[in-house]
Amino acid sequence: MTGVPRIRRNDFGVLTPPALGAWDPTLTVTVVIPAHDRQETLDLTLAALSAQSYPEHLLDVVVVDDGSTTPLHLPELVPAKTKLTSSPPGGWGRAWAVQAGLDAATGEVVFVLDADMVPHRQHVEAQLRWHHLAPYVVALGWIDFTAAADLPTQEQVRQTLEAGQEESLFPPSPHRHDWAEQIIHDHDGLRTAPSSLATRIHVGATVSYPAGLLRSIGGMDTSLVLAEDTELGYRLTQAGVVFVPDPESRTWHIGLPTAMRDFAALKRYNDPYVADRVPYRRYLRTDAGRQWLVPYVDAVVPAGTYEDTRATVDALLAGSIPDIRVTVTGPWDSLTDDRRSPLADEHLDLRLIQANFAHDPRVHLTTPTAGTPPFRLSVPAGWVPSKDAVEHLVAHLEEHDLGTLCVALDETPQGVRVARLDRTAALSRAALVATQDDRLDDLIDSLFGLEWVDGQTWGFSRRPAVYPPRKQPISEVARLTAEYEKEIALYRKRTAALRTEIAQLRREAGKNGRDAARWREKAEAWRREAARLTRAQNRTVLKRAVRRVRNLAFPDD
Repeated sequence: MTGVPRIRRNDFGVLTPPALGAWDPTLTVTVVIPAHDRQETLDLTLAALSAQSYPEHLLDVVVVDDGSTTPLHLPELVPAKTKLTSSPPGGWGRAWAVQAGLDAATGEVVFVLDADMVPHRQHVEAQLRWHHLAPYVVALGWIDFTAAADLPTQEQVRQTLEAGQEESLFPPSPHRHDWAEQIIHDHDGLRTAPSSLATRIHVGATVSYPAGLLRSIGGMDTSLVLAEDTELGYRLTQAGVVFVPDPESRTWHIGLPTAMRDFAALKRYNDPYVADRVPYRRYLRTDAGRQWLVPYVDAVVPAGTYEDTRATVDALLAGSIPDIRVTVTGPWDSLTDDRRSPLADEHLDLRLIQANFAHDPRVHLTTPTAGTPPFRLSVPAGWVPSKDAVEHLVAHLEEHDLGTLCVALDETPQGVRVARLDRTAALSRAALVATQDDRLDDLIDSLFGLEWVDGQTWGFSRRPAVYPPRKQPISEVARLTAEYEKEIALYRKRTAALRTEIAQLRREAGKNGRDAARWREKAEAWRREAARLTRAQNRTVLKRAVRRVRNLAFPDD
């Protein structure tokens, strides 16, 4: 793709959009409107679209009736190329309807607009100018809310837009997408927003996508009834897109969305679905040991010897990031059930690796197809990351919004042996803009940043000489004995503190002859109590330990 602009992270400032009304569009656009029981507001949406400044011959509209109680119909005033279709059988909901519209769309750009939106005259034009500048932009509109009860007619909407008086169409509501607008404001219009944050402002009520790119990632997740915008925004980020919010692409939203009417109930409903699909939401994944549809890190280990491969995979699975998925790559097709000498098998190590991990759901021997994790890690077999090494690498990558961390492990005659952590979005962006002359690392460095770090410093080491370790796991008896020894040591420490206090009392008594007898009596009482406490506590702890050990050794007595 020669000539494609190279945007670093989300800084679309390298693009210069033309002034509205002062350029010649060429891209075709299909506006997809999912609708359910919204005939009255749909009529106004279509009236506003019929008065758009974007060339009529480049624009068509697909209205998808998502099982309305009373079937929807097209009103009198609609754009010239408008068609109404029904959601296909087999599903329902907004994501299902949008996907039906995407399947029917013919435009180079797909513009999704909800059926309770009344766009300003230049709404479509403002977003489409960005798509003419770069083929991986997702443009978002700016929403003004209104709670108007008395709605205008179709003709009034069209006349108001043609007169450039859209601001007067409805009385404004004080409600806004404050959280999204705050993120945009705090990050220079989203230009300086980190990758994991830019995705959050994807609101599907008014947004436009390159049609081919949207289809390439599978379109909508039609299994979702809510949270589909959050999930799609995450996948778009992994596909390498740049999010561009355009304040000149304005629209009225008639009524308040569910998020403003009942945020707590919506969040309660969405959280399990979002937790499963959006790894960025770390606060939703706090339960140790849980596995999710989309892991946080996708690790790849090329198969080596059985011992090397097992050591590396074991260390990755035992790390402080629980939602990690490991793929062991190798010529698995070469393993057959034909007769062979088990111990002289030319594929013995590969077979032992397969036997060791075949039934661990966290380990894959072929490339998994479900989900796109935000980070990809590759580690050569035989190298063992410490428990928190991967977590620290990801944190460093996120802190500096880098595209790649190259971890230098050691130097060989063939060159430097490297472990590598890549941001999925950076790899995807590089693929979108690369030419034949580009080196991947140089390209990632220019788009997101690439950094080299020392493996030993970051917790990587060679596996132990003997692996897996030849030692017995600690027995329950030994564990209990160690536990009670700690408890006894604690009591001894407390007793020593009492004795120190007794000594202090005696010193004070010696300084005050008048009260010496009283101090001696008090000190003697403390001494007796300390001795009694020590005997009683040691006796109790030891009895408990003996009883627990006896129960373990003779459970039927």
